[in-house]
Amino acid sequence: MWKHIRRILMVLLAAVFLFCGGTVAVVQHQYQLNKKLYREAASSFTTQTDAAATKPSVFKKTDPGELAPKEPSEMAPIAVDFEALRKVNPDVIGWLYCPDTVINYPVLHGETNDTYLHHSYDGTYNASGSIFEDSRNGRGFVDPVSIIYGHHMASGAMFATLDRWQAVDYFYEHPVMWLLTPTRDYKVELCSAYNTSAYSDTYSFFTAHDMAFAEYLRMVISSSVIRTGAEADPSYNYILLSTCAYVFEDARSVLLGRLVPLNSAGGKALSQQE
Repeated sequence: MWKHIRRILMVLLAAVFLFCGGTVAVVQHQYQLNKKLYREAASSFTTQTDAAATKPSVFKKTDPGELAPKEPSEMAPIAVDFEALRKVNPDVIGWLYCPDTVINYPVLHGETNDTYLHHSYDGTYNASGSIFEDSRNGRGFVDPVSIIYGHHMASGAMFATLDRWQAVDYFYEHPVMWLLTPTRDYKVELCSAYNTSAYSDTYSFFTAHDMAFAEYLRMVISSSVIRTGAEADPSYNYILLSTCAYVFEDARSVLLGRLVPLNSAGGKALSQQE
């Protein structure tokens, strides 16, 4: 009797083990497919520009209380073929890029926040999902602050590296990102990096560049774990990058960046598009 029960239990445990192993294998396969998909997307839809060899001006490491001079003629180090990209998926609203990091992804805007949580930029199902703008934001970074989400992948892909900006050396080695869109490009001057709760006031939405928004910026910038030298200037639009963190329950790593408009769209000077 007990021998028979033990044999049944062993069979059941083996079945569970095989099922779990198979599930992990499927998910890992999806991760690899997604990594390959985005690598091919970067190869197919982006090209390096002459600006790739130029180091952007931004906050000075030697004196973080001062801002370096702006260069209004700056161009993004890549160009994006949005015409071809949006033929694949019209929900693509931009491309986020940070040199010498894994961040080199199209940005999506779905009908809901679930749309691209587990779907790649081409609409196919994948556990890695996409980089996407909060569906409550106006489409295309038009709000005072637009929230952009990405998974914290164990492989280091997507937004897994956001918490690295909480280290002083890493922050000053990567002080800017670039956000390209079909109508306007932006230099993203990074202002603040820290961990917070998924339910904190960091995840607030605004429709005007008013005093409430200015107070929000002061709160987010003062929460930074390192001194960035950024000022809370409510005349700009901002993006807040967000991913899961595992330092406490429902923790998130966030990175705030100010959008400085460039005279280009998709990496091409606006004067050349007229």
